[in-house]
Amino acid sequence: MSEWLWQSASDLGRGIGAGKIDPVELTQAYLDAAAAHEYGARIYVRMTRNRALAEAEGARQRAQSGFRRGLLDGVPISWKDLFDTAGIVTEAGSMLLEGRVPDADAAVLQRATQAGLVCLGKTHMSELAFAGLGVNPAYGGNIDPAPGTPPNVNDPALAPGGSSSGAAASVAFGLAAAGIGSDTGGSVRVPAAWNDLVGLKTTHGRLSLQGVVPLAESFDTVGPLCRTVEDCAQLLAVMEGSKPADLRGASLQGARFLVLEPYASDVRDAPGAAFVDAVARLAAAGAKITSGTVAGIEEAMALSPALFATEGYGTWREVIEAAPDKMYSRILERFRGGAAFSAPDYVAAWRRLHTLRVLWARETAGYDAVLLPSVPNLPPNVARLMDDPDFYVAENLLTLRNTRVGNLMGLCGLSLPTGTPSCGMMMLAAPMAEERLLRLGAAAEAALT
Repeated sequence: MSEWLWQSASDLGRGIGAGKIDPVELTQAYLDAAAAHEYGARIYVRMTRNRALAEAEGARQRAQSGFRRGLLDGVPISWKDLFDTAGIVTEAGSMLLEGRVPDADAAVLQRATQAGLVCLGKTHMSELAFAGLGVNPAYGGNIDPAPGTPPNVNDPALAPGGSSSGAAASVAFGLAAAGIGSDTGGSVRVPAAWNDLVGLKTTHGRLSLQGVVPLAESFDTVGPLCRTVEDCAQLLAVMEGSKPADLRGASLQGARFLVLEPYASDVRDAPGAAFVDAVARLAAAGAKITSGTVAGIEEAMALSPALFATEGYGTWREVIEAAPDKMYSRILERFRGGAAFSAPDYVAAWRRLHTLRVLWARETAGYDAVLLPSVPNLPPNVARLMDDPDFYVAENLLTLRNTRVGNLMGLCGLSLPTGTPSCGMMMLAAPMAEERLLRLGAAAEAALT
């Protein structure tokens, strides 16, 4: 059964459908693995054992009677601890929300449960989802080196990426078939890239945010972290209640990609070399590659502080200022940065961003997707991040630079492993074009494997 822990969610679903995998035995294998794993308590905030086994038993009965609800019926996955779970503590990685117990599941979790997926537990995350490094020393109990900080799969001493840190680690360490996270400025794609997974950032508004603890609801999105593009397609469909994208016959032949400068070249050595190699493999598979920039993108990036921090602080100010000592100082500083902007500043920034989004759409209309390294840097050492505040701030801003392009422009995005550890390649496509993006991603995945 140990080999089950490393299979894709879709392959596990096919095994259940063929009668080769029992959902209860599969769920028990994941629960046992998480309980025994040396990093289990740094990956999962809490396991939902009773719920998981009850859901698995239902999936077993449906499989035996021939009434499965879909391909992923009976497949166990993890959920970032900002998705409400009825009767189960949901604290979004912050002691500010200590003891918070929702009355109902988040809407996307409800859909997943209706589709037969098994909820294994809730995963650690950056505090209130406001950091890209995945380091959370203010939450999680007495665990060294940082209580709420999951390990990186390539080196446990390195940052896992955030804010969906535990979601990524649960999959990368074989403790879940897939993880569900959120992405406001890169929080699905960064940990996916640093842990060699596929991460899908959905278009804002495509998946329900009901029952999702907010950071900045104007940018918040829900997305899966998986082993394969197929799994991302299946999980998007499950959480939306729709049909999955048809990936059959996906090809890069004739696909047109824009390599976005300077975001593609102004990166550190390893991510840069991995990206150049990945682009060459796409070209060898028939893709047509052009390099260039998009007018207005630098102006849009400059609007970030007036948008993200302002909305985040506006959302959480009263809670934060009632007990600021409960927060990690770096995160507290980021939130308080939102106080520097007035309401007219915020409104003006949004009005300008809408104009810049139109400009982006016009200038990229001739391309199937825009390409850039998922993250410009490699995961930094956690101990140094804890000891050097300036290093933490600089690395966090750099980590989120490339992914934030997709959030600012309102796009959907996909991070794919390049084969170089902790180096991902990102594809950005037009809003609500996930099916098209996933087909391109499936073809790119084949070229990069």
